[in-house]
Parts: sequence; C-alpha cells; structure tokens
Amino acid sequence: MSATETHQPAVYDTATFANGCFWCTEAIFEELKGVKSAVSGYSGGHTKNPTYKEVCSGETGHAECIQVVYDPSLISFDELLEVFWKTHDPTTLNRQGNDIGTQYRSAIFYHSEEQKNKSLEYKKALDQSGAWPNPIVTEITPFTVFYPAENYHQQYFELNGDSNPYCQFVIQPKLEKFRKVFADKRKKEAGQ
Repeated sequence: MSATETHQPAVYDTATFANGCFWCTEAIFEELKGVKSAVSGYSGGHTKNPTYKEVCSGETGHAECIQVVYDPSLISFDELLEVFWKTHDPTTLNRQGNDIGTQYRSAIFYHSEEQKNKSLEYKKALDQSGAWPNPIVTEITPFTVFYPAENYHQQYFELNGDSNPYCQFVIQPKLEKFRKVFADKRKKEAGQ
C-alpha cells in the first residue's frame, strides 16, 4: 500500500441460519471466504437466555442456529443462501437426519427486508425447480434475538473432530461434501 492509499475497514453484515445441528453448520460456514465468524446459538424462541438442555427439551421454541458475521464485499448474502440451501435438507420438518425436534428445524431469521426478499425468492425458485421431491418447509421469519450457545459448543468440530463419533460420522462427511461443492468459496488458510 502506498503512502497515499488509505485502508478502508471492512463493513460487516449479519445472517442467522438454522439448518440442523449447529456443530455441523458452524464448521461449514467458518470455512467460507469473507466470513469473520460463525457462532453457534439459539434463536426463534420465547425463553430468555436458554440453556442447551432447555432448547433440547423442545419447550423454549428455539432453533439451534448460527449467527454469521461476514464481509459483503467478499461474500454476498446470496452466496450464503446458496450454502445454506445446499448443505441441509429443507424439506424435513423439525429434523435433519437422525437429529429430531423443533430445535433442528430449517429457518432463516432475516435481519433486513432485502434478506427476507432474497430468502423468499430463493425458496420459491427451488420449490419450482423440483430440486427436492417434497416442498421446502424452511421458515423465513424476522430476526429478534440471538443467544450464543455455551462455550463448549463453539468451534465444536475443530476441537472434537478426531475424538467424537458424531463428528466423525455426521459432521465429517457433510464437511467433505461441502468442501468439494464449494471449493472456490473456501478460505485458503486459517485466519483469512
């Protein structure tokens, strides 16, 4: 950078997605170029500051989700939506694979009218395309509040990938598929 150039700080935006177990989705979204952070947590419910145990009971109304902070000059909301739709089954109500319960529902908690409209348009286009044999059940609702999950849920796959059977048999295959499909959108090295 020359002496006359000035560095403009990144302007970040936020997206909140629920597409099954947050251990899986956090591992995927953290690898995307332009994503500053992907935090596991809870949204869409009625209990303040819920615990993992409370959310798993199904009585809080929350979904396991991730809150993604990203640089829209490096990755667009449209690209995040593409990853969201292609890395889970949006046609199964309150379920992703063997994970069953309202906390595993498919949802987009939009932060702006633009996010709402893009999400609705993408959902409609996918339904009309016949990409899935069943209709998409993803809820698209306004964002209200996000509660970060307990610390032991953060970077779960990164910290437990070699030792936890769920990581090896559920998350690893999902991550490998994501890495093949979205190779051009992945960070080249850690810290990017």
